[in-house]
Amino acid sequence: MQFEGIYTPIVTPYHDDFSVNEEALALTVEHLISSGVHGIIVAGSTGEYYAQTAEERLWMMDRCAELIAGRVPMIVGTGAIRTEDSVMFAQAAKKAGADALLVATPPYAYPTGREIALHALAVDRAANLPVMLYNYPGRMSVNMDEETLDRLGRSPNFCAIKESSGDINRVHMLARDYPHIALSCGMDDQALEFFAWGARSWVCAGSNFAPEAHLAMYQACAVEGDFTKGRAIMSAMLPLMSVLEQGGKFVQCIKYGLTLRGIDAGPPRKPLQPLNKDDKRQLAEVIRTMNTTISSITGVQL
Repeated sequence: MQFEGIYTPIVTPYHDDFSVNEEALALTVEHLISSGVHGIIVAGSTGEYYAQTAEERLWMMDRCAELIAGRVPMIVGTGAIRTEDSVMFAQAAKKAGADALLVATPPYAYPTGREIALHALAVDRAANLPVMLYNYPGRMSVNMDEETLDRLGRSPNFCAIKESSGDINRVHMLARDYPHIALSCGMDDQALEFFAWGARSWVCAGSNFAPEAHLAMYQACAVEGDFTKGRAIMSAMLPLMSVLEQGGKFVQCIKYGLTLRGIDAGPPRKPLQPLNKDDKRQLAEVIRTMNTTISSITGVQL
């Protein structure tokens, strides 16, 4: 599988009682597909999989597969502490019709490079689907190091890596030493650098509510190769990225951003709390300014 374009880790909309808002979920899928994203990721961090029961995660796979209906690829996250659970989610994802898997380092366990590789290989054997690896040491405590990548590079299913370390030297290393594992941007404020180093895809939570801006960045850099235009678009997006990352309110901002688009994404599940009025006002203003600026750059109304 070739990962090309914008991949949205879809939110899970909730009612105030934290039950899934099925109508809002359907509207979100339609909004993303009609906006032109290239794929949808189910059970990513933005989807709050960590706050869901196994039964809810399995339901989300099946329901999203029905809603997407093959119009864009569906990638399913298999994140779990226990390898046995990740294997179970991978098998269920294949049964649901997933096109690929997102495989992260098991959190909290602090595995070695060899242990990360054995975990991922167990998932691979169970499902035999294309895999995008997910390196996020900020949440998982460890990097997928060279030992991990060397072991996994022997299987053709490990065809991409979402790199979310924030370490630009790892971007260099991956692009130079592991060209057979496609580089995917997983650090939003480094998207320009990722595209400059050959990334062809961007997994971006902000595309839940601002797919047009993210698509404009991808179009400028990956399609047109116009990095002057790309720098201008990235400059317009950086204030939004600063707001998303400040104060540990990432998921809350993504969900409220979608609500501003007319789709009620509801609150995050506990222990997270919704944004306050000042946070909401700040986010809305930053989005308005970004859209106005990018529209002036691209000539397309956002």
